[in-house]
Amino acid sequence: MISIIEAAWNNRELLQDNQTHDTIAHIIEELDKGRLRVAEPSENGEWVVNEWIKKAVILYFPIRNMETIEVGPFEFHDKMALKTGYKELGIRVVPPAVSRYGAYIAPSVILMPSYVNIGAFVDSGTMVDTWATVGSCAQIGKDVHLSGGVGIGGVLEPVQAAPVIIEDGAFIGSRCIVVEGVRVGKEAVLGANVVLTKSTKIIDVTGDSPVEHIGFVPERSVVIPGSYTKEFPAGNYQVPCALIIGKRKASTDLKTSLNDALREHQVAV
Repeated sequence: MISIIEAAWNNRELLQDNQTHDTIAHIIEELDKGRLRVAEPSENGEWVVNEWIKKAVILYFPIRNMETIEVGPFEFHDKMALKTGYKELGIRVVPPAVSRYGAYIAPSVILMPSYVNIGAFVDSGTMVDTWATVGSCAQIGKDVHLSGGVGIGGVLEPVQAAPVIIEDGAFIGSRCIVVEGVRVGKEAVLGANVVLTKSTKIIDVTGDSPVEHIGFVPERSVVIPGSYTKEFPAGNYQVPCALIIGKRKASTDLKTSLNDALREHQVAV
């Protein structure tokens, strides 16, 4: 499959070939069933991006035709089919939640009115709350809570770019935005309105001196929005950042440690 995708990536005329067409369609089906992933954890805890799968997703668009999709009183006009068969998959879907075919959603996931894009992976026990969005190829772990209005960014191009990764047990507060391949570690808590991009400074202020992270929130961190002073030619101005102000307890039940962290640090979620 890899050689076929790489050949079509370099020569788009091959998209007219039946074998190429069938291979791309098969890869999207494997993504939909969770048997393939755009990114996956390695044995050392790092994440590996399967660029050839991202290329297959991109190549899927030009081989699809626009069509009208009617769902009750709703009408859509798009190239991509919608995901179906939620009852058999063991997924609770609250109207009008929508996910595209080619996104994997595990059993016991709850989709409130929300959106999950193609190539995304949403693992078991996760709640995607009202008006939250899971962008293309984003990786969401087990028992994650994406609160109302959360925006998880998608990424298709450039193909070497890592997707957003939210690891197991993380809690993402209301209206948070996580984009540009940022990784949120296991059981971390983002307070309401935290915005994380690849260039956002994530500053641990729990010790005697600040410790900066870029593109990664360490496990069990409790994070709130912050700002720091930056000098510009026109003067000094406040620039957004994220502040790590504490840790969830690893020794207690996750729900208990989450509640304790929220109360102790007065984190709005």
